[in-house]
Amino acid sequence: MLATVHTGGGVLFVAVFVACAVEMVEALTIVVAVGVSRGWRWALLGSVAAVVVLGAAVAAVGPALVHWVPIDALRVVVGVLLLIVGANWLRKAVLRAAGRKAKHDEDAIFAETVSELEVEPRPAGPDWPAFVVAFKGVFLEGLEVVIIVLTLGTASHNLSLAAVAAAAALLIVGIVGAVVARQLSNVPENAMKMAVGLMLVTFGTFWLGEGLGLHWPGGDLALLPLLAFYALGAWVAVRALHGANHPTPA
Repeated sequence: MLATVHTGGGVLFVAVFVACAVEMVEALTIVVAVGVSRGWRWALLGSVAAVVVLGAAVAAVGPALVHWVPIDALRVVVGVLLLIVGANWLRKAVLRAAGRKAKHDEDAIFAETVSELEVEPRPAGPDWPAFVVAFKGVFLEGLEVVIIVLTLGTASHNLSLAAVAAAAALLIVGIVGAVVARQLSNVPENAMKMAVGLMLVTFGTFWLGEGLGLHWPGGDLALLPLLAFYALGAWVAVRALHGANHPTPA
Protein backbone atom coordinates (compact mmCIF):
# COMPACT_ATOMS: atom_id res chain seq x y z
CA MET A 1 0.00 0.00 0.00
CA LEU A 2 1.31 3.40 -0.94
CA ALA A 3 2.38 5.68 1.84
CA THR A 4 0.12 8.59 2.58
CA VAL A 5 1.13 11.99 1.30
CA HIS A 6 2.48 14.20 4.05
CA THR A 7 3.39 17.30 2.09
CA GLY A 8 0.74 20.00 2.03
CA GLY A 9 -0.75 20.62 -1.39
CA GLY A 10 -0.58 24.38 -1.04
CA VAL A 11 3.12 24.39 -0.17
CA LEU A 12 3.84 21.98 -3.02
CA PHE A 13 1.93 24.17 -5.50
CA VAL A 14 3.79 27.32 -4.47
CA ALA A 15 7.19 25.60 -4.58
CA VAL A 16 6.65 24.17 -8.06
CA PHE A 17 5.06 27.38 -9.35
CA VAL A 18 7.88 29.68 -8.25
CA ALA A 19 10.67 27.31 -9.30
CA CYS A 20 9.13 26.78 -12.74
CA ALA A 21 8.44 30.50 -13.17
CA VAL A 22 12.14 31.29 -12.69
CA GLU A 23 13.17 28.85 -15.42
CA MET A 24 10.40 30.03 -17.74
CA VAL A 25 11.47 33.67 -17.45
CA GLU A 26 14.90 32.67 -18.74
CA ALA A 27 13.37 30.66 -21.60
CA LEU A 28 11.02 33.52 -22.45
CA THR A 29 13.94 35.93 -22.73
CA ILE A 30 15.47 33.79 -25.45
CA VAL A 31 12.16 33.31 -27.30
CA VAL A 32 11.45 37.05 -27.28
CA ALA A 33 14.98 37.74 -28.57
CA VAL A 34 14.46 35.29 -31.43
CA GLY A 35 11.04 36.71 -32.22
CA VAL A 36 12.20 40.33 -32.24
CA SER A 37 15.32 39.68 -34.31
CA ARG A 38 14.16 36.95 -36.73
CA GLY A 39 10.35 36.94 -36.65
CA TRP A 40 7.80 35.27 -34.39
CA ARG A 41 6.81 32.33 -36.58
CA TRP A 42 9.94 30.25 -36.11
CA ALA A 43 10.46 31.43 -32.55
CA LEU A 44 7.01 30.12 -31.63
CA LEU A 45 7.39 26.91 -33.64
CA GLY A 46 10.67 26.12 -31.91
CA SER A 47 9.13 26.84 -28.52
CA VAL A 48 6.07 24.68 -29.16
CA ALA A 49 8.23 21.80 -30.39
CA ALA A 50 10.31 21.92 -27.21
CA VAL A 51 7.20 22.01 -25.00
CA VAL A 52 5.74 18.97 -26.82
CA VAL A 53 8.94 16.96 -26.34
CA LEU A 54 9.16 17.87 -22.65
CA GLY A 55 5.47 17.14 -22.08
CA ALA A 56 5.91 13.69 -23.62
CA ALA A 57 8.83 13.06 -21.26
CA VAL A 58 6.72 13.91 -18.21
CA ALA A 59 3.83 11.75 -19.43
CA ALA A 60 6.15 8.80 -20.06
CA VAL A 61 8.34 8.92 -16.95
CA GLY A 62 6.08 10.45 -14.30
CA PRO A 63 3.41 7.74 -13.91
CA ALA A 64 6.06 5.01 -13.90
CA LEU A 65 7.88 6.69 -11.01
CA VAL A 66 4.65 7.14 -9.04
CA HIS A 67 3.35 3.60 -9.47
CA TRP A 68 6.47 1.42 -9.50
CA VAL A 69 9.16 3.05 -7.36
CA PRO A 70 8.77 2.57 -3.55
CA ILE A 71 7.85 5.93 -2.03
CA ASP A 72 10.51 5.84 0.70
CA ALA A 73 13.32 5.04 -1.75
CA LEU A 74 12.01 7.76 -4.07
CA ARG A 75 11.98 10.31 -1.26
CA VAL A 76 15.59 9.53 -0.30
CA VAL A 77 16.77 9.96 -3.89
CA VAL A 78 14.65 13.08 -4.46
CA GLY A 79 15.65 14.51 -1.08
CA VAL A 80 19.36 14.22 -1.88
CA LEU A 81 18.82 15.63 -5.38
CA LEU A 82 16.84 18.61 -4.08
CA LEU A 83 19.45 19.33 -1.42
CA ILE A 84 22.19 19.40 -4.06
CA VAL A 85 20.23 21.52 -6.54
CA GLY A 86 18.73 23.77 -3.87
CA ALA A 87 22.07 24.36 -2.16
CA ASN A 88 23.57 25.41 -5.50
CA TRP A 89 20.71 27.85 -6.18
CA LEU A 90 20.93 29.18 -2.63
CA ARG A 91 24.71 29.61 -2.81
CA LYS A 92 24.45 31.70 -5.98
CA ALA A 93 21.55 33.74 -4.60
CA VAL A 94 23.47 34.49 -1.39
CA LEU A 95 26.55 35.54 -3.37
CA ARG A 96 24.43 37.84 -5.55
CA ALA A 97 22.67 39.35 -2.54
CA ALA A 98 26.04 39.97 -0.87
CA GLY A 99 27.49 41.61 -3.98
CA ARG A 100 30.01 38.81 -4.54
CA LYS A 101 28.44 37.66 -7.83
CA ALA A 102 26.88 39.63 -10.68
CA LYS A 103 23.09 39.53 -10.67
CA HIS A 104 21.32 37.62 -13.42
CA ASP A 105 20.61 40.14 -16.17
CA GLU A 106 17.84 39.17 -18.60
CA ASP A 107 18.53 42.27 -20.70
CA ALA A 108 22.12 41.11 -21.21
CA ILE A 109 20.94 37.63 -22.22
CA PHE A 110 18.46 39.23 -24.62
CA ALA A 111 21.15 41.39 -26.23
CA GLU A 112 23.57 38.48 -26.51
CA THR A 113 20.98 36.26 -28.19
CA VAL A 114 20.02 39.00 -30.65
CA SER A 115 23.66 39.67 -31.56
CA GLU A 116 24.28 35.95 -32.19
CA LEU A 117 21.28 35.72 -34.49
CA GLU A 118 22.11 38.90 -36.40
CA VAL A 119 25.30 37.33 -37.81
CA GLU A 120 23.27 34.45 -39.26
CA PRO A 121 21.95 35.16 -42.79
CA ARG A 122 18.18 35.04 -43.22
CA PRO A 123 17.26 32.05 -45.43
CA ALA A 124 14.62 32.28 -48.15
CA GLY A 125 12.80 29.25 -46.74
CA PRO A 126 12.50 27.88 -43.20
CA ASP A 127 14.55 29.86 -40.67
CA TRP A 128 16.20 26.90 -38.99
CA PRO A 129 18.75 28.95 -36.99
CA ALA A 130 15.88 30.83 -35.31
CA PHE A 131 13.98 27.57 -34.76
CA VAL A 132 17.01 25.87 -33.20
CA VAL A 133 17.84 28.77 -30.87
CA ALA A 134 14.23 28.98 -29.64
CA PHE A 135 13.97 25.18 -29.30
CA LYS A 136 17.26 24.90 -27.44
CA GLY A 137 16.45 27.75 -25.07
CA VAL A 138 13.01 26.42 -24.18
CA PHE A 139 14.18 22.79 -24.04
CA LEU A 140 17.17 23.37 -21.76
CA GLU A 141 15.26 25.60 -19.32
CA GLY A 142 12.21 23.38 -19.66
CA LEU A 143 14.29 20.33 -18.80
CA GLU A 144 14.86 21.87 -15.38
CA VAL A 145 11.09 22.42 -15.14
CA VAL A 146 10.54 18.74 -15.92
CA ILE A 147 13.02 17.74 -13.21
CA ILE A 148 11.27 20.04 -10.71
CA VAL A 149 7.83 18.67 -11.59
CA LEU A 150 8.94 15.03 -11.50
CA THR A 151 10.96 15.27 -8.30
CA LEU A 152 8.55 17.38 -6.26
CA GLY A 153 5.45 15.76 -7.74
CA THR A 154 6.48 12.13 -7.40
CA ALA A 155 8.06 12.50 -3.95
CA SER A 156 4.84 14.05 -2.64
CA HIS A 157 2.83 11.49 -4.64
CA ASN A 158 0.90 14.35 -6.24
CA LEU A 159 2.28 14.60 -9.76
CA SER A 160 -0.97 16.04 -11.13
CA LEU A 161 -0.83 19.02 -8.74
CA ALA A 162 2.82 19.66 -9.61
CA ALA A 163 1.93 19.58 -13.31
CA VAL A 164 -0.94 22.03 -12.74
CA ALA A 165 1.41 24.39 -10.87
CA ALA A 166 3.92 24.23 -13.75
CA ALA A 167 1.15 24.90 -16.28
CA ALA A 168 -0.03 27.88 -14.20
CA ALA A 169 3.53 29.25 -14.14
CA LEU A 170 3.75 28.84 -17.92
CA LEU A 171 0.46 30.70 -18.38
CA ILE A 172 1.36 33.58 -16.04
CA VAL A 173 4.90 34.01 -17.38
CA GLY A 174 3.57 33.87 -20.94
CA ILE A 175 1.00 36.59 -20.23
CA VAL A 176 3.55 38.77 -18.44
CA GLY A 177 6.01 38.24 -21.28
CA ALA A 178 3.41 39.26 -23.85
CA VAL A 179 2.77 42.46 -21.89
CA VAL A 180 6.30 43.53 -20.94
CA ALA A 181 8.02 41.92 -23.95
CA ARG A 182 11.67 43.02 -23.76
CA GLN A 183 11.46 44.51 -20.27
CA LEU A 184 11.97 41.16 -18.57
CA SER A 185 14.59 42.59 -16.26
CA ASN A 186 11.70 44.07 -14.26
CA VAL A 187 10.84 40.57 -13.05
CA PRO A 188 12.49 40.09 -9.62
CA GLU A 189 14.19 36.88 -10.73
CA ASN A 190 17.11 37.00 -8.30
CA ALA A 191 14.77 37.31 -5.32
CA MET A 192 12.73 34.43 -6.73
CA LYS A 193 15.85 32.30 -7.01
CA MET A 194 16.63 32.91 -3.34
CA ALA A 195 13.08 31.78 -2.46
CA VAL A 196 13.34 28.73 -4.72
CA GLY A 197 16.68 27.72 -3.24
CA LEU A 198 15.22 27.94 0.27
CA MET A 199 12.19 25.88 -0.69
CA LEU A 200 14.22 23.21 -2.48
CA VAL A 201 16.59 22.62 0.45
CA THR A 202 13.59 22.64 2.81
CA PHE A 203 11.74 20.00 0.80
CA GLY A 204 14.96 18.06 0.30
CA THR A 205 15.61 17.88 4.02
CA PHE A 206 11.99 17.00 4.77
CA TRP A 207 11.74 14.18 2.22
CA LEU A 208 15.18 12.79 2.95
CA GLY A 209 14.19 12.53 6.60
CA GLU A 210 10.89 10.85 5.72
CA GLY A 211 12.60 8.43 3.35
CA LEU A 212 15.03 7.44 6.10
CA GLY A 213 12.14 6.78 8.49
CA LEU A 214 12.23 10.02 10.47
CA HIS A 215 8.84 11.15 11.80
CA TRP A 216 8.87 14.92 11.74
CA PRO A 217 7.16 16.55 14.74
CA GLY A 218 3.92 18.07 13.52
CA GLY A 219 4.08 16.37 10.12
CA ASP A 220 3.76 18.97 7.35
CA LEU A 221 4.16 21.80 9.86
CA ALA A 222 7.81 20.82 10.24
CA LEU A 223 8.37 22.45 6.84
CA LEU A 224 7.92 25.89 8.42
CA PRO A 225 10.72 25.72 11.03
CA LEU A 226 12.98 24.06 8.42
CA LEU A 227 12.31 26.94 6.03
CA ALA A 228 12.91 29.48 8.80
CA PHE A 229 16.17 27.76 9.75
CA TYR A 230 17.53 27.88 6.19
CA ALA A 231 16.27 31.45 5.67
CA LEU A 232 18.06 32.56 8.83
CA GLY A 233 21.23 30.82 7.69
CA ALA A 234 21.03 32.54 4.28
CA TRP A 235 20.49 35.92 5.94
CA VAL A 236 23.49 35.42 8.23
CA ALA A 237 25.63 34.35 5.26
CA VAL A 238 24.59 37.42 3.24
CA ARG A 239 25.37 39.74 6.14
CA ALA A 240 28.73 38.08 6.78
CA LEU A 241 29.78 38.18 3.12
CA HIS A 242 28.53 41.72 2.70
CA GLY A 243 30.50 42.81 5.76
CA ALA A 244 33.61 41.14 4.35
CA ASN A 245 33.15 43.22 1.19
CA HIS A 246 33.05 46.42 3.24
CA PRO A 247 35.54 46.04 6.13
CA THR A 248 35.23 48.48 8.99
CA PRO A 249 38.00 51.14 8.92
CA ALA A 250 40.63 50.73 11.63
